[in-house]
Amino acid sequence: MLLLAAAGLVAFVLLLYMVSPLISPKPLALPGAHVVVTGGSSGIGKCVAIECYRQGAFITLVARNEDKLLQAKKEIEKHSINDKQVVLCISVDVSQDYNQVENVIKQAQEKLGPVDMLVNCAGTSITGKFEDLEVSSFEKLMSINYLGSVYPSRAVITTMKERRVGRIVFVSSQAGQLGLFGFTAYSPSKFAIRGLAEALQMEVKPYNVYITVAYPPDTDTPGLAEENKTKPLETRLISETTGVCKPEQVAKQIVKDAIQGNFNSSIGSDGYMLSSVTCGMAPVTSITEGLQQVVTMGLFRTIALFYLGSFDNIVRRCMVQKAKPEVVDKTA
Repeated sequence: MLLLAAAGLVAFVLLLYMVSPLISPKPLALPGAHVVVTGGSSGIGKCVAIECYRQGAFITLVARNEDKLLQAKKEIEKHSINDKQVVLCISVDVSQDYNQVENVIKQAQEKLGPVDMLVNCAGTSITGKFEDLEVSSFEKLMSINYLGSVYPSRAVITTMKERRVGRIVFVSSQAGQLGLFGFTAYSPSKFAIRGLAEALQMEVKPYNVYITVAYPPDTDTPGLAEENKTKPLETRLISETTGVCKPEQVAKQIVKDAIQGNFNSSIGSDGYMLSSVTCGMAPVTSITEGLQQVVTMGLFRTIALFYLGSFDNIVRRCMVQKAKPEVVDKTA
């Protein structure tokens, strides 16, 4: 009887693997495709542009700093695979004025054709304890990290639906999957992206448009270097429990998942575990993905509890350490 049950389970899993490709989206062909990358002048955004260019795409880079854009353009053009490819640079702040963002997207489409893939990489981080952060920091991060993704996506979505093809990528963060000490302004702006992505995916899936949310860990970028300058001790110690990824590695995974139409894009074993344990009601691209989440949920939740316990211990140790000088001063 036990053998029969095992054989039935194996047959069921094999059936899922066979049926899964039938319900998965058709991969997007990058050769000749028009890919728009916001925040494309450095970090993950620039590496995403390079990866797409290597696969034959036409690139529109969007960022604020014109000098950095031109420098990134030169780097990207080194990776062309044919002499027809183009890298277009547009300097604009994607978080300030929707009409301006819409106009530059129209300009890009007039030159390079309809947008096949939009990758929202524009973002920034401000760290600090809740009571120490200026109220303006919360407003700034919601503007850049959230509205800076809403505006470009809103500008391309109508054409994608009309053409019945498209990919939109939102680059969130592992801090957009769990809240951590020091990220009371940053985490909510990244959590908001997931809510947008889930709702938008339900709207556009019938039109063969697919959304991808990327949750990269700490990545070796200029943004991380700037963030580390003001990171509280507790936040830094928690961050050090995992490694720092290379932006090229993150970019390759994001592009791969976007091409396939995967809703979740995670990096490494920690990222996979975190995406599984926080999946909730998130869309799945295949039956096998859903089955894996169901099977691993209990185990991953157990492991996550140990992580949370270690993070709490770090915060407590730092609090005790900071309190020691005060005790010494009072007894002096």
